[in-house]
Amino acid sequence: MIRVEGLGKRYRIGGEPTLRALLRSPRAALQHETIWALRDVSFIVQPGEIVGVIGRNGAGKSTLLRLLGRITAPTEGRAVLHGRAAALLEVGTGFHPDLTGRENVYLNGAILGMSRREIERKFEAIVAFAGVARFIDTPVKRYSSGMQVRLAFAVAAHLEPEILLIDEVLAVGDAAFQQKSLGRMGEAARAGRTILFVSHDMSAIAQLCSRAILLEGGHLAADGPADSVIGAYLGQTESVHIDEGVVAAQPQDAPIRIEAVAITPEAVGTGDPLTVRIHYRAAEPLAAPGFVVTLHDTLGVEVVRLSTLPISGFHIERIEGAGHIDLHIDSLPLTGGLYTLSLAVTRPRVDTLVALDRVATLRIAARDLYGSGVLLTRSRGVVPVAHRWSLHPSD
Repeated sequence: MIRVEGLGKRYRIGGEPTLRALLRSPRAALQHETIWALRDVSFIVQPGEIVGVIGRNGAGKSTLLRLLGRITAPTEGRAVLHGRAAALLEVGTGFHPDLTGRENVYLNGAILGMSRREIERKFEAIVAFAGVARFIDTPVKRYSSGMQVRLAFAVAAHLEPEILLIDEVLAVGDAAFQQKSLGRMGEAARAGRTILFVSHDMSAIAQLCSRAILLEGGHLAADGPADSVIGAYLGQTESVHIDEGVVAAQPQDAPIRIEAVAITPEAVGTGDPLTVRIHYRAAEPLAAPGFVVTLHDTLGVEVVRLSTLPISGFHIERIEGAGHIDLHIDSLPLTGGLYTLSLAVTRPRVDTLVALDRVATLRIAARDLYGSGVLLTRSRGVVPVAHRWSLHPSD
């Protein structure tokens, strides 16, 4: 469905020279520096394949999607797409604040290439997916930013092209809506659509994609199974990755903030000890707070939940000011693979005070826990259990 051959894009750094600069020094004014945002990239995507594109900021991921979406032309090489393609590069582009949600659905749908009849047929489903039915005839300038984003993604999610080019759409909305969005893309994949998905969320890439491409400095650094490419991206010695952006995104006026999260050791495997240190700062004295740590697998299934709530036998009477709390796991009961860690601070009979979803990614190394010579990978389940067998033949 997609064939990329020697694709490259070069940009000039700096703006156009001013008339004054041309008059003062024509030669100097016309000189400029160029950079290659993408260089000599080649790969093939088969029909129905879901490919994740990962890499650091500035690696060339969004440039690649813009070239594939025909938003900009390549400097060298070519990209051939077979079938109708839709690019979800900036969710919400074309929304007008003075128009109602209903009017913006029609406007945004038209921008994305949907016919009026197609929009009318899908309108109820779009509104239901976004969860804004009550406010659909209200100008979107009165929507919260989350409501606008949900409606924008709902329109884009109901496109029916053969090829979907998706850039970071899961970075928007709350955790429940992100999971719904991921599910929608999974449905598109099962319907046989070809998807190229750019994201910094390694758990989403691992959950949705069977294959991943790693870009570094505009070059193709790795191409293969998602788990192995994600491992190469996170680094062979860095099995623990803390997402500082999730930590920084907390509300400034919350009664308690998580200042930092640290996980040791940096390389961890099945059966190893693990410590999670949570640095906090309480703006006011808090009675009986509860700290909750959860681990999810690549399918989003919660496999571990540990907390300081009464069920654990550990109770915190009161905290105030700054401090930290440590969670010690003597033997990590998970087989090798990728997992995400989330944490929350709660209080009895009060809503959650702080929730950091997918604040860390753990790449757990497979170990021969039973001494059988076999590494315990995810193909052998999620939770290894200490056990023994006994055989009793009949006489």
